[in-house]
Amino acid sequence: MAGTAVPDFFFRFPMRPIRATTLDGALAEPDAPPLVMLFLWGMNCPNCDVAKRAILLAPDRFRWPELRWMHTNVYDDADMATRFGLHGVPAFFLFRGSRRIGRITGWPGSDEFCAAVEREIARGAAAPA
Repeated sequence: MAGTAVPDFFFRFPMRPIRATTLDGALAEPDAPPLVMLFLWGMNCPNCDVAKRAILLAPDRFRWPELRWMHTNVYDDADMATRFGLHGVPAFFLFRGSRRIGRITGWPGSDEFCAAVEREIARGAAAPA
């Protein structure tokens, strides 16, 4: 993938590519893990590449059974950027079902990122069924 310092990222850490037109349907899929992390990124984005490199340093740390990953290059899907009012990338949006429950803008570092996701996983486990 030209235009990125991490061209094989999505082969080494698979994420489902998604478009603005298909996101709602994907979020509502039955029997899917309860959480979705949507990674919005852009080509030639050095901060996006920082996030990608950090994930590849310890990929198992970013895999949770309760969470599925999706991604969009917002330069190829401007509707996705508009939908979420982006002013920059990377941006990460966390959903429980079709409800957006969190946003991480920029790359806060691996420890903070993982802690934020794990807090939401714990909240979901503590919620009444």
